[in-house]
Amino acid sequence: MSIAYKISKFNRKRKWKTFVDELAPSQSTRVLDVGCSDHEMSETDNFIEKHYPYLENLTALSLEAPSNFKRSYPTVECVQYDGNSFPFGDKSFDICWSNAVIEHVGTREQQLNFLLEIKRVSARAFITTPNRHFPVEVHTRTPLLHFGPKPIFEWYLRAIGKGWATGSYMNLLTLDDLKGLLRDAGISDYKVVKNRLFGFTLDFVIIFYSGPSSRA
Repeated sequence: MSIAYKISKFNRKRKWKTFVDELAPSQSTRVLDVGCSDHEMSETDNFIEKHYPYLENLTALSLEAPSNFKRSYPTVECVQYDGNSFPFGDKSFDICWSNAVIEHVGTREQQLNFLLEIKRVSARAFITTPNRHFPVEVHTRTPLLHFGPKPIFEWYLRAIGKGWATGSYMNLLTLDDLKGLLRDAGISDYKVVKNRLFGFTLDFVIIFYSGPSSRA
């Protein structure tokens, strides 16, 4: 097991503890997982499906056709969508969980729409994203180059065989970027948790409240 994998596993467990401690979901809590994966690359993928004890009240939202997902998690309802509007009514869920997804949805406008949809369909939200100011870019494990011009960073990624991480694959966020998105989404009742590694902020957890669910 690589050091990077051990760190990822440790950090996801840390985020899970924050989720449980802060939001205290119960057997009757309706939870939406935005950003599940049909192809698991490691045991840290689809983390909530592996650890949430009330899968009958968990709904997953995916860009992919969930054929493998349904075989692995038959009690979880998985809905495929086009990446734009969530196919649910207003405040359909008590909690939205979205782990390391917002940096992959595209432009700032698309990230804002993503937040607005989470706000619309859920009463509370738990969103995580890597910190752009962390000295190592976590998806590609590249030190420092992501601080510079994007064309240079992407040239390097292509040169080392990681071209999959170029283009629209990721749009990393700073804390100021996140606060600006939350402001523009009209979200003011929120909390930021900074997960640190070796003194640096590795990623952010955003917990926000957007009003009672439809059954409250």
